Amino acid sequence: MSLNIPKPENKKHDFAALGALVTRLDPGIIPFSLASHYDLHVSGGEYNVAANLSRCFRLKTAIVSAMVDNPIGMRVENAVREAGVFPYYVRFKHDGVRGPNMAQVWSDRGQGVRAPVVFYNRSNEAAGLLKKGSINWKEVFDGGVRWFHSGGIFSALSETTADLVIEGMQEAKKAGAITSFDLNYRAKLWAVSGGAERAPKILGKIVEHVDVLVGNEEDLQMGLGLEGPKVENKSKLDTTAFFGMMETVTKKLPNIKAVATTLREVHSTNRHSWGAVLWLDGKSYQAPTCELDVYDRVGGGDGFAAGLMYGLLSGKTPEESLKLGWAHGALLTTFPGDTTMAGLEQVEAFAKGGSARIQR
Repeated sequence: MSLNIPKPENKKHDFAALGALVTRLDPGIIPFSLASHYDLHVSGGEYNVAANLSRCFRLKTAIVSAMVDNPIGMRVENAVREAGVFPYYVRFKHDGVRGPNMAQVWSDRGQGVRAPVVFYNRSNEAAGLLKKGSINWKEVFDGGVRWFHSGGIFSALSETTADLVIEGMQEAKKAGAITSFDLNYRAKLWAVSGGAERAPKILGKIVEHVDVLVGNEEDLQMGLGLEGPKVENKSKLDTTAFFGMMETVTKKLPNIKAVATTLREVHSTNRHSWGAVLWLDGKSYQAPTCELDVYDRVGGGDGFAAGLMYGLLSGKTPEESLKLGWAHGALLTTFPGDTTMAGLEQVEAFAKGGSARIQR
């Protein structure tokens, strides 16, 4: 089976994502306990891809999510609007005390030998209240959607969100859209919604409806329970373990047509080696390796996914699509925040071997 991308003619959206919208509070390089101010970034593992595809790659994108009617929700709505992403919101009233809430993710940038730190405050999160039947899928898919995306972060939020993802994937298939899923295995999130034992059962049901998976060999093993080579002692840039698992993927999940991920060797918080790989329609592709001077690493993987999806949606070859994802993910780590500030021409130039020489 090959990946047949729907044509853009007369489609309302090139891309639609289902996921939580969150505020990320960022104290920069200052530890949380000593910080006196924070930058606020609007984020979300699924939303970031939609925002990147709109802002950098100029596609028509949408986000399906929960929204709380309070000033924080208004701040998030403004950011979504500024990114050019069309919203489909299930609205919740805030009771003034207990919520429900727009979630907070706290994440500093670290520095040098000091690693970044991430922790969550997702108590009574509105997105976790979403369930099967919450979304008017006819409204989303009428007019056409070419690509539908969700991920493991949203799926882990509560007992109900995974069923909603499956419902969305089924409706996307009926509408003729490509479906993708970023495994994004987060042990902290799954620990409070069933743990490591529940994750493979839930994610396994979801990926039965998926065409394109984003995730490395550890995501495949931890998130889906697939057997594979031990990766602890291998270089993070070694593609052997990743490509070695594709036979297992095709046997267990014959519907999967593509799997892609970034490769990152962390030398220090601010110095990474960066690569990417793609398995598509039975063939393997590998991007070059470059050295990154990292300003803010959060969102690099979502940047990669957006560039890859743009390439595939635009009819680029697998090699070109992979390089666009690799280049965009690399550039995204040079900006503050979770979503892109790169331009399409900048991404294309780096993908073709551009350098950091001054542009006059």
